[in-house]
Amino acid sequence: IVPIVMAGVLGIYGLIVSVIITQSIAPPNNDQYTTYSLYNGYSHLAAGLCCGLSCLAAGGTIGIIGEVGVTGFGLKASGGKRFWYGMEGGDDGDVGRDSANTEDANKLYVGLLIMLIFSEALALYGLIVALILSQRTYYCEVQ
Repeated sequence: IVPIVMAGVLGIYGLIVSVIITQSIAPPNNDQYTTYSLYNGYSHLAAGLCCGLSCLAAGGTIGIIGEVGVTGFGLKASGGKRFWYGMEGGDDGDVGRDSANTEDANKLYVGLLIMLIFSEALALYGLIVALILSQRTYYCEVQ
């Protein structure tokens, strides 16, 4: 569930940038002249692309880490044994090995969380750069 929550945060980053950009767009004057310059348009485009592409990269890495991590965590916790419906579930008597499998799985889970946090940082850096880009403005004046 951790990768799913982290991927949901990426959508919130995009929402934050879009609200900030939308608030800085001004409607035309009464003379039908706009004060929204070409500079502002490209600055807002760059901010949206920066946030969007960094969230895309972070989402891809979160998906890959999540899938591989959950698969590896399940295999470590079960000791490499897989169960299919209809199989005989015989007990081998490996009572001591179950605690070792749990410890190995916990170590894997900590590594999984660290990789997920660093991949989320990619999107956070994109959000910071997008916020900086969206604050640059130039207003046109009617002459």
